[in-house]
Formats: sequence, C-alpha cells, structure tokens
Amino acid sequence: MSSESEAQSLTAQFRKRTSVDWEGGVRFYEYTSAANPQLNAMPFAVFPSSLHRSGETRVIPFDLSDKLGMSWPATSPNLMASFLRINAKETLDTQASATSQLFYVINGSGKSTASFGSIDWSQGDLFVLPMGVEVDHKATADAALYWVHDEPLLTYLGVQPGVPRFKPTLFRRERMIAELEAIRCQPGAADRNRMGILLGNEATPQTMTITHMLWSLLNILPANKAQKPHRHNSVALDLCVSAEPSGVYTLMGPDLNADGTVKNPIRAEWESGTVFTTPPGWWHSHHNDTGRDALVLPIQDAGLHTWMRTLDIRFVL
Repeated sequence: MSSESEAQSLTAQFRKRTSVDWEGGVRFYEYTSAANPQLNAMPFAVFPSSLHRSGETRVIPFDLSDKLGMSWPATSPNLMASFLRINAKETLDTQASATSQLFYVINGSGKSTASFGSIDWSQGDLFVLPMGVEVDHKATADAALYWVHDEPLLTYLGVQPGVPRFKPTLFRRERMIAELEAIRCQPGAADRNRMGILLGNEATPQTMTITHMLWSLLNILPANKAQKPHRHNSVALDLCVSAEPSGVYTLMGPDLNADGTVKNPIRAEWESGTVFTTPPGWWHSHHNDTGRDALVLPIQDAGLHTWMRTLDIRFVL
C-alpha cells in the first residue's frame, strides 16, 4: 500500500470511528509488561553496487519494511534510501513526501531541476532539498545517485511537509575534499575516533547537521589504520564512496569485549558504491588493511535525535 493510500485508509477509519463509537479503540496495558514493547529490530543489510552498475534508468529502493513490521516502504523506521540509475541522455523523475531529501552522486554527471531551480552535478557532489518537491534528473553521462529522505517518518506521523526548513544546498566534491585535507593536517587528527567532516547547514546552527532531520559525515579511513568503536541511537545508512576491492571493512555488534573491541561482530565489507546499514545502539569500528585510503559517507536520522537529546553517541577511547 502506498503512503498516500495508507493515510487515506487511516483517515477514513478515524472518521468512521468518531461518528459511531468513541470508545471502541480503547486498550489498557499493565505498565511493567508494556513499558518496553518489543518492536522489530533494525536489521543489518547490504545493498551492493551491482544494483546500479547497469540496466535501465530506474529507482532502486532499499525496502526493509517487511523486516521492520511496517506497511509502507522504508529502509529504517525514519528513512528511505534508494539508488538512482540514469543512463546517458535519459531522465528520471523522483518525488517524496519528505521534509529532507539528500542526493549524492556516486558516478556520472547531469542536471537536476525542481521548483527551486536547476543544478549541474558530477561525481562526488552532494545536495539536499527541502519538502516533497518533484525533481527531474537528466544524465549527461551514465550516472548513479544515492537518494535518502524521511518520508517513512512523515507517513508514521500522518503528516505532509508544509514549510521548508532550509534552502536547497549544494556541497561540491572539491570543497569537501579540501576540508577533509585541512582536518587531516590538524595536530592529533590521527588519534581521533573518526577523521572526517560533518556536513552542516546555515539553517541548523544548534544541531550542526546537514538538515534539521538528516546528518551526514564524510569520513576518511586512512591506509593501514583502524578507527575504534563508537555507537549512537540513530540508524546509519553507510555508503562506501571508495575502497580497495578487499581489506576494508566495518565490525559491528551490540556489545564490547573487555579490551574495547566489538564482541562477536558482524563484518561489513566496504565496496565502492555499496550501502550497508548500521543498527541503532550497535558498536562499530572501521578497519583498513590496505595501502590506500578509503572514504565512507553515512547518512543518519541524527538531526532529529540531536534535537530530541537522544543521540547518546559514545566512543571507545
């Protein structure tokens, strides 16, 4: 069932109920047995780059709603992620009933046009758009984009976006790489838990996030290095931007060993253009056993968690 159909069905049920029986929906639960309901856990999942490397122009959604126990498309409870495959000289339209949309150009080049205007993009560029605008993407060369938005949260709340909370914002690859290099040259950078730049927005001075809802980090994993575990309550949808074909990976799990390493970890291999999920509250460390730096771009709902004071990010020192 689509998000719009779901909303119409719920509205119809509500109207029918309120006109007939105000008490029919009442339920009572004993507190200690119901205070922590067992919702479906956020799963670990991988969406390989092979999904977008060839084929027709299309949206390739990462729909985990069946595992999450949801009746509308979602990759995590709050977010929906997809690949966009756009062949050269072809056009693909996208639309989401969302407060925030993020697009990262995995490869290729083209132009995106919406009511806010048009932008040209190429590999490594990233842009965010407010509200549920329809976007027309046209590729000048075969292209793949990573698309993340917060429609699942709005569907759950039963609302539509009404007021834009930020302006369309474009992050050029060249500027991001320059900022990364500046961070890397800072004293003590090699000893930090992560070596990266948070992408911010003038509209979010308090949360310092890319939108009021979304959070994004461009993180370098240096050659022959490991980054110690950390954890947070936001779900991460991690895109490997670049890595050697083998020897770069993330270890993740709910618990730590006494020495601060992840206990009985799941291993997520990094492959350029591949996305994997990091469930909320799981410790995760990054490892690069190769001679080449790697880059990862996690997208999270941490803008919302930061505003709610529930992010609870913790680091192994």
